Amino acid sequence: MQLKGLTSLARGQPGILHHITPSLVSFEYTRGVIRKPHTLIFVGGLGDGLGTVEYLSDIVQALEPTEWSVFGLVLSCSYGGWGMGRLGNDIDEIAHTVNYVREYKTPQFGPGKVVIMGHSTGSQDVMHYINCPNPRPAHPIFDRDWIPVVRPEVDGAIMQAPVSDREGILWVVKCGTERDSPETMRKIYNKAVEDARRHTYEDHNSVDTLVPLSVTGRIGYPTSAPVSSRRFLSLVSPESPEKPEEDDLFSSDLSNQRLEDTFGQVGKRGLLRQQLLVLYSGRDQSVPPWVDKEALLKRWKSAIDVHGKQFWSPHSMVIPNASHALSDSDQKEPRRILVERMTRYLHDILQG
Repeated sequence: MQLKGLTSLARGQPGILHHITPSLVSFEYTRGVIRKPHTLIFVGGLGDGLGTVEYLSDIVQALEPTEWSVFGLVLSCSYGGWGMGRLGNDIDEIAHTVNYVREYKTPQFGPGKVVIMGHSTGSQDVMHYINCPNPRPAHPIFDRDWIPVVRPEVDGAIMQAPVSDREGILWVVKCGTERDSPETMRKIYNKAVEDARRHTYEDHNSVDTLVPLSVTGRIGYPTSAPVSSRRFLSLVSPESPEKPEEDDLFSSDLSNQRLEDTFGQVGKRGLLRQQLLVLYSGRDQSVPPWVDKEALLKRWKSAIDVHGKQFWSPHSMVIPNASHALSDSDQKEPRRILVERMTRYLHDILQG
């Protein structure tokens, strides 16, 4: 029986399951007919896992006749684990995957290109990968026995729907919900921030505390996903824009100095060999109406190209009418544009 409304990934897609490490896996979408020396590593957003981003099926189909294969990466914080995760751990796992891909493919096909792509909060992983010190700084609590990971260079990087979690939450607080008025939402939000600050860790500062599910569920997070006080404060970044937290990379009110400290560091780190492609959704449900998307992309371009080399891909754009994950019923044209921009960008990557 054929099920209607399912993507090709949901119906079944051939490929290879790779064990990157004993606890880290990735699925390579490939039929094994054409040599595939080049790789696109895909990282989803909060709550995503293997095959949960629908437009990935369009990308896989478009790249099927090419020499590119797609690795769908399942991070340790995928699915419901995002509330306990952190960007530093994510980029370590991406680094392991890049190394694995090169070690796996080079003996078969020779050197190939590797591009990392993030959807939504996966975009924060991509930006963190190419802009922070290498190896990254250790977390004072969770990295006491951590072995530093030196991140390998990547040929390209793509950010799709790089939205601000902080501005998304503030929009919910400002507008209220069907259950709670804006005044009630503000009280809930303020108390959650206050409690998270006061009790971020417990057991001699060795483990995370959790924000009650009854609170996170009312401000927009799934009630099935536990969120630590640490990650909550990073996502909502209550002292922004003056003192943004780690996850606050894409807010529209961030200072030029903050953009210099993030986008502006890409050239200095030397981890991005070619260019960054940014595909912002023009009708993103997670973006408040006060955000000027075109102006925001111009600021990012100015920040990343500040040191002479042109890291901003000319194929970057705000995709008209695109929703956050391009999953609505009217997204055929936005998905076509996304795939077109991506394939042209990957062609540029091959040209070097």
